[in-house]
Amino acid sequence: MKPFANLAAIGIVIAAAITIFSAAFVVDEAEQAIIVQFGEPRGEVISTPGLHWKLPFIQEIRYFDRRLLIWDGDVGQIPTLGREFIQVDTTARWRIVDPLQFLRSVRDERGGRNRLDDIIDSVVRDIVSGTELEEIVRSGDWEVSVEELDEVEQEREDIALTQRPKLGREKLEAAILDSASRLMPELGIELIDVRIKRINYIDSVRRQVENRMISERQAIAERFRAEGQGRSLEITGEMERELRRINSEAARRAEEIRGDADAEAIRIYGEAFGADPEFYAFIRTLETYKALGDNATLMIRADSDFFRYLEKINR
Repeated sequence: MKPFANLAAIGIVIAAAITIFSAAFVVDEAEQAIIVQFGEPRGEVISTPGLHWKLPFIQEIRYFDRRLLIWDGDVGQIPTLGREFIQVDTTARWRIVDPLQFLRSVRDERGGRNRLDDIIDSVVRDIVSGTELEEIVRSGDWEVSVEELDEVEQEREDIALTQRPKLGREKLEAAILDSASRLMPELGIELIDVRIKRINYIDSVRRQVENRMISERQAIAERFRAEGQGRSLEITGEMERELRRINSEAARRAEEIRGDADAEAIRIYGEAFGADPEFYAFIRTLETYKALGDNATLMIRADSDFFRYLEKINR
């Protein structure tokens, strides 16, 4: 009998331990819990951290996070008011503020995220499709100086570049948050904020934008190249004019020097002739003979001055 009594005692202890283990549960400080019996909540939400009790075996615990949760939407293609197709990537922060309502409406976090997918994506699509692209990509405090604009954009006189957005991305996100938050109380969710993480053109539009940017850059390069060639021709022309001026000035100066030298030579000749006319005449005669060369024949009149010099030499 004693062995059977020991086994019974051990069985009772094990059954008591299992019962206690099934009845006890712990709520973490970052969690809140609801006791569920046959699929229906029982009692109030348990948000106090520590050890708690429930009916064993017939009741279960559903835990819900008390912290902020992150929702990331799927990147979708949305047309703007100007019919530019863009890819919008959004994110949001949310938390469960009414676990009972959350449990009744979406059951768990996966169901909550699915409902957020439907609501936020729909609101984003509605608001973005009714807004100009400039209002989506710019901030509300957008300011730009006309002097700092690209020259090509100045030539296009794109007034939209200098105008401050009427909404801007901040107010656009606030409008999305306000519209989506209206549907959150029935889900037991509080939507903290909604942000647009990234905006891109779709591939076909991106290629068009890239081609336009390339064309504009090429136009700028061609204009700069033409301006450079024009400036090069201007510098070359100035250089040629300066070269002609220098050559002309040098030629004029050379003529002046040559004229001064001739005048000085004439003056020296004049002084020499005035000092001794006969000797000067003799020297000129010798120079004339030298100019004639060898075996030269002259036919001159008897009364010429040249013959007179020859006659004096022969004597």
